[in-house]
Amino acid sequence: MLFSSIPFLYYFLPPVLALYFFAPKKWKNTVLLLASLIFYGWGEPKYVLLMLVSVLLSYLFGLLIERFRTTPAAKAVCILSVAVSLSFLLYFKYTDFFIESFNAVTGQSIPLLKIALPIGISFYTFQIISYIIDVYRGVPAQKSYIRLAAYISMFPQLIAGPIVRYSDIAAQLEERSFSVSAAAAGIRRFILGLSKKILLANQLGEFCAVFRASDEKSVLFYWLYAAAFALQIYFDFSGYSDMAIGLGKILGFDFLENFNYPYISASITEFWRRWHMSLGTWFRDYVYIPLGGNRKGPARQILNILIVWALTGFWHGAAWNFAVWGLLFAALLIAEKLWILKPLKKCRLFSHIYVLFFVTISFVIFNAQDMAQAVSDIGGLFGAGALPLISGETLYYMRSFGIVLGAAAIGATPLIKSLALKASSCPKTARIVTIAEPVLLMALLLVMTGYLVDGSFNPFLYFRF
Repeated sequence: MLFSSIPFLYYFLPPVLALYFFAPKKWKNTVLLLASLIFYGWGEPKYVLLMLVSVLLSYLFGLLIERFRTTPAAKAVCILSVAVSLSFLLYFKYTDFFIESFNAVTGQSIPLLKIALPIGISFYTFQIISYIIDVYRGVPAQKSYIRLAAYISMFPQLIAGPIVRYSDIAAQLEERSFSVSAAAAGIRRFILGLSKKILLANQLGEFCAVFRASDEKSVLFYWLYAAAFALQIYFDFSGYSDMAIGLGKILGFDFLENFNYPYISASITEFWRRWHMSLGTWFRDYVYIPLGGNRKGPARQILNILIVWALTGFWHGAAWNFAVWGLLFAALLIAEKLWILKPLKKCRLFSHIYVLFFVTISFVIFNAQDMAQAVSDIGGLFGAGALPLISGETLYYMRSFGIVLGAAAIGATPLIKSLALKASSCPKTARIVTIAEPVLLMALLLVMTGYLVDGSFNPFLYFRF
């Protein structure tokens, strides 16, 4: 079930929220858990059991770690728990990839197992690992299976993040407050996130689909496609994060922010402090720092960065283009740390161009089906194969999607938010904003409902996660 769907918006969410708010406090986590299991099982009921087993194992391992906290056994249990969680992820997500790679290297023809990937397994596996490591580091183990299961399976962030760490919401699982103002802020955030997804990301995705189907490509068409996908994945992913944060507020949870206008960054280092922040901090705290971070000299730091970004790439998908995507960022981050970060600060305009160029290139690699297509697409950006600079079809689709591309480019900056804040803080316009905002939000919801009823283009980008 997708947030951007009629079943979720009108059949699932209203009764769930009604039951949740009318339920006594001691039953709210149970309602949340049952709703989350229904949400997850809507599309693939057979994998609900896998998630519940994963939760049960993490619950038992957490209690064991706390029981043996002051002994070497705690570390052994922690390692075992992480290994078990990773084994589930490796089996479902990477088995066929390893078989394919082995066959390619050795010339063998071992048949693929064709294992279906449980949606969201990458997200909830990382949440389980964060729980286990947090308990090992001193956070009290969760004594209630219901609470732990509600945390791991929580439907607002289950299938597309953000990655919510246990230590950040442990107290909220025990006791959380509810208010009309928080619920109103959550509804607002959800609708704006849904608008990002339906009105911008989906339209940009349609442009990308048109590009793939075209027989009259040009260099300009390739660059427009590259820009469109970079904007699509931003609005799609940040839109889902906004919806998750909004739903969390409605339910009484405070999730951390996941995006902060990454395309205004002046370095790749800054970009990754603004893009998918929950993933970046997860790898920093649970992989990079335990490996030694920058504490063991430049050579070891470079190795740690390479390891982290190779893992980051493979986390996004079981294909070599994701590994290359991750290693590209590793190379850029290493180059910035060693040589170019200071020069970049001297010319803000050049630094923005540098970031946009490499991020756009990276997402071309990211969105390819395989490395062969990635190489072909990169070649197309630079005119390989005697591509024309421009074509009639390119001009046609530029006119057709020009407004969406322009709106997305502006929306990826803080400009609109800045103008809205100024209007809200100005006494002359604040009253107008107060009246107009709910009307605008309702209008947006009606428009988006129309899009969904009409069956408009509505892709889900996270099947490989």
